[in-house]
Amino acid sequence: MKYMDMHCDTLMVLAGPDAPGDLYENQFSVDIRRMKNGSCAAQFFAVFMLPEKSPRWEKLGHIGDEAYIQLLYQTLFNNIEKYGDSIGFAKNLEDLKKNEAAGKVSAFLTLEDGRAVNGQMENLERYYQMGFRLISLTWNYANCFGAPNSADPIVMNTGLTDFGKEAVVRMNELGMVVDVSHLSDGGFWDVCKLSQKPFVASHSNCRAISPHRRNLTDEMIRALGEKGGVAGINFGPDFLNPDPSNRESTVKQMSQHIQRMRNLGGIDCVGLGSDFDGIRGNLQVSGSDKMGLVFDQLHWDGFTDDEIEKVAYKNVQRVIGEVMK
Repeated sequence: MKYMDMHCDTLMVLAGPDAPGDLYENQFSVDIRRMKNGSCAAQFFAVFMLPEKSPRWEKLGHIGDEAYIQLLYQTLFNNIEKYGDSIGFAKNLEDLKKNEAAGKVSAFLTLEDGRAVNGQMENLERYYQMGFRLISLTWNYANCFGAPNSADPIVMNTGLTDFGKEAVVRMNELGMVVDVSHLSDGGFWDVCKLSQKPFVASHSNCRAISPHRRNLTDEMIRALGEKGGVAGINFGPDFLNPDPSNRESTVKQMSQHIQRMRNLGGIDCVGLGSDFDGIRGNLQVSGSDKMGLVFDQLHWDGFTDDEIEKVAYKNVQRVIGEVMK
C-alpha cells in the first residue's frame, strides 16, 4: 500500500562537510531506493533549524540560518536533479498527481522551527516562493511565532505572538500548512481558533497514552478532527510509550495511538509522521521500506481497508489538496 509521511529529518543528516549527501542510497532511514520499495507516494522533508549549541551546528561553523537553509535546500534539489526519474519536487496536489503518474516519489519541503522568518512577513512569503509548503511554527524554544512545548505551565499556556497570529492567517492565504508539533498548548488553541484551513500536528501522538508534552491531549485531538486536520503518528519511543525510559518502538504501540485518535477525532484525523532520522531507539519500523508493517498491524487490529488507506495516505492527500497552492 502506498503511503505519505509528513515528517523526516533526513536532509539534516545528509547535508554538511562530512555528510554523504546522497539520497538514493544511504545508511539512514530514508532514501529513494527504500521509499520506492516501500511504495512511498510522498515524503515531507524538513529543514530542521539546528539549535545554536548543537554539535552539528558547531561543526558547520555557525553558518547562519539563511546559509543553513540554502545548504539543506540545495541538498534536496541536487538529489532531485540527479535522480529525477525516481523523485520529483511537489508543492501541491497537481504536482503530487503528476509525479505519481510518472512513477516518482513526491518530495515536499517543510521548515521545522520558524525562527528564520524572524517576524518578517516578507520572509514567510519568500519561503513560500522557494517551495516551502509547511512550517512547524516552533521547535523547543520561543520564536517570533510563539511559545514552545514546555514543562513550565506558564510557557505551555502561552499563546501565539501578534506576529504569529497574523502569520497563521497569511499562511492560509498563501497555501502553506500550519504545523503545531512542538508548539505550546496555548499556541495550539490559538491556531485552532484562527486557522480557516485544516492544520496538522505533523509528528505527534496521544498524550493520554504517552505523557510527552509534545503529544496531543484528547481535547486537542477532538478539535483537530473537527477542523479537518491530521496528526502524523511519530515512531519515536519517547512519543509512543507510557514509560519514557522504554526505548522500544513497535507497530503495536503505533496502532494503539491510531485507535485512540480514531475514537476521539475520527479516522480522518490520523496520518503518518515518522520523524525518521530524528529519532533513536529500537525501531521496528526503521526505514521507509518497512512501512507496510504498520498497515499489517492495523489490519490485524480490525481496521478496515478504507481506514488503513486513510491513515496511510488519503488524509494527508486531502490536506494537501485543501491547503497547498
